[in-house]
Amino acid sequence: MSENCNQTCSSCGETCADRQEAQIDFSEKPHELSHVKKVIGIVSGKGGVGKSLVTSMLAVAMNRKGYHTAILDADVTGPSIPKAFGIKEKAMESSIGLLPIKSKTGIEIMSINLLLENDTEPVVWRGPLIAGAVKQFWTDVVWNDVDYMFIDMPPGTGDVPLTVFQSLPVDGIIIVTSPQELVSMIVSKAVKMAQMMNIPIIGLVENMACFVCPDCNKEYKIFGDSNIDTIARKYNLDVLASLPIDPKLAAACDRGMIELYDGPWLDRLADGLEDTNEDNVKVGGKKMKIAVASEYEMVTEHFGHCVNFNIFDAEDNKIVKSETIPNPGHRPGFLPVFLHDLGVNVVISGGMGGGAIDIFNEKGIEVIVGARGHAQNAAQEYLLGNLKTTGSVCHEHMHHDECGQHSL
Repeated sequence: MSENCNQTCSSCGETCADRQEAQIDFSEKPHELSHVKKVIGIVSGKGGVGKSLVTSMLAVAMNRKGYHTAILDADVTGPSIPKAFGIKEKAMESSIGLLPIKSKTGIEIMSINLLLENDTEPVVWRGPLIAGAVKQFWTDVVWNDVDYMFIDMPPGTGDVPLTVFQSLPVDGIIIVTSPQELVSMIVSKAVKMAQMMNIPIIGLVENMACFVCPDCNKEYKIFGDSNIDTIARKYNLDVLASLPIDPKLAAACDRGMIELYDGPWLDRLADGLEDTNEDNVKVGGKKMKIAVASEYEMVTEHFGHCVNFNIFDAEDNKIVKSETIPNPGHRPGFLPVFLHDLGVNVVISGGMGGGAIDIFNEKGIEVIVGARGHAQNAAQEYLLGNLKTTGSVCHEHMHHDECGQHSL
């Protein structure tokens, strides 16, 4: 233990060695005969927004592309996946493990309703028991060479999402929302939970965006104007799809014929998932490079005092790589070109001259001024949307050269 440690972990940095040593690995291995390449969670902050619908449609879309897909129904108290696929048979235990049920087109499905004698029987369990059942769907079920597994999460940020994020190798999540103003707050909670758990956010899907009259083709926004673009900008995410209210789609789910429904709404998302490689979910994932003008590890008060640049590579609003580069010098017009060639998208500093800001902007580099404190903290706050430029431009002549007013 560090001699400066006061054992108050709530105020301790995440890089503290003692804190890291105390972290517990909750990850669970799949069944020894299972092979799952990609695990994607479908989440929502509240119920009734169409999360199970999006899960089903994505599994069908990827299955049509020739991939072997599967659905792990983690919504134990409100399972609806078997109904959408018209599955009535029950999952059986074999000598090697629990076998999922295959849909008409070969999609592997495991849900609590496939284990209950009566599918209308309520599951009146407490949180830990529900979370344990979901974990067993991963560890005890034999998933056979699955290319894409979609996990239909229960709404909210409780026991089951926490268990899935900690125990399963989730490659990314898709957040489903609706146009209602209330939902924007709920989506924010889901986004922040994913960020806390270091789970990449693939993007947002808006359901029930509008209703198109089949007679006059006029569009009606039954739930009001959409807030999805505002949420997406706030958290630097992509809007992956917008689904209308379609009675034919609802009827397909009610009749267990979701696999026969043909709609274009998730085609872009499916194409993007197909383009991902083995190691990284890229759909909607935001990559950027942030340069913090620093005096060693701290944000420099004036750009002209910069001793070095702390460079942070970020993906999906989290830092994945960092390096320190000495300031190569304040030769006129040099630093914007230098940082641009490094692929920098954002420059963070305490203060900077207005002319310097203009030159960076001309290079397509965003400038954030008014920052202070530790360089990495400043970069992380920017990624979380908490660090905004204060317009702290140096106007005094004595700072012109120091802040790059004339000598970038």
